[in-house]
Amino acid sequence: MTAPASDRGAAALFLGIDGGGTGCRARLQAADGRVLGQGLAGPAATRLGIDTTWAAIETAWTGALAEAGLTPADAGQIRAAAGVAGYSRAGMPEALAARAHPFAALTFESDGIIACLGAHNGGDGGIVIVGTGSCGFVRIGGVASKVGGYGFPVSDEGSGASLGLRAIQLALRAHDGRVPSSALLEEVLRRFGHDPLQVVAWMDGATATDYAALAPLVVRHAEEGDAQARAIMQDAATAIEGICRALLERGAPRLSLIGGLGSVMEAWLAPDLRRRIHAPLGDALDGAALLAGRPPRTDL
Repeated sequence: MTAPASDRGAAALFLGIDGGGTGCRARLQAADGRVLGQGLAGPAATRLGIDTTWAAIETAWTGALAEAGLTPADAGQIRAAAGVAGYSRAGMPEALAARAHPFAALTFESDGIIACLGAHNGGDGGIVIVGTGSCGFVRIGGVASKVGGYGFPVSDEGSGASLGLRAIQLALRAHDGRVPSSALLEEVLRRFGHDPLQVVAWMDGATATDYAALAPLVVRHAEEGDAQARAIMQDAATAIEGICRALLERGAPRLSLIGGLGSVMEAWLAPDLRRRIHAPLGDALDGAALLAGRPPRTDL
């Protein structure tokens, strides 16, 4: 719940920004973690270009300040940090750092780093993001490293996009009579009029997001006992297990699964790994606020 502006107090404020490929969020917090205002904007991934990314970030933070009853003139009391998808692209750190802003400070990092900070309340730990794509991050003693996440289709194993791709591959094989059909594969083929040429035409322009749109079908049919869907889910879980074990081998003392498919995939993991998974203590916006200097919460 957003706290009223009158309850802000005079202490320093902390603005967290999460710039992703589907949208940009901003959250203004007090030092104790109370939410004072929030803002939303369109995509802010650097692949869209620096101007688009910056415009989304500005729109999101302007909304958060407005909801808190603040104006840009008040921004000098705010320390801000932003996690941006694609931050490591060549030239982007420098381009973002060069932009003028009204805050006492503005720090940039990758969206994965702020998610990791938030999940562990600023402490050491690792995360596996399982959404449209997949990626692992671990942060120990202030040093972060990454596992996977090089982009679909060459990477992002176990992700929603990979589930969709595998479902289409098996559906085409079932159409040819090369593998047994199933309710899942029939439903996938039905979406394309049982015509492989429609699949090929769709493939020419399909994005990772388009493939990931088929993931809910795989999950639903797996839960209903469909053998092909269950095999796809198990293969995906094996891939996610590989990322988890790599993070643990790097010394992660705590591990969380996050993203739209995180909780779904957790149920498919090996029992020893499920025992190592912890619920995240906060989200990416909490992580950005921590990066900006907000103290870790003591009530968790």
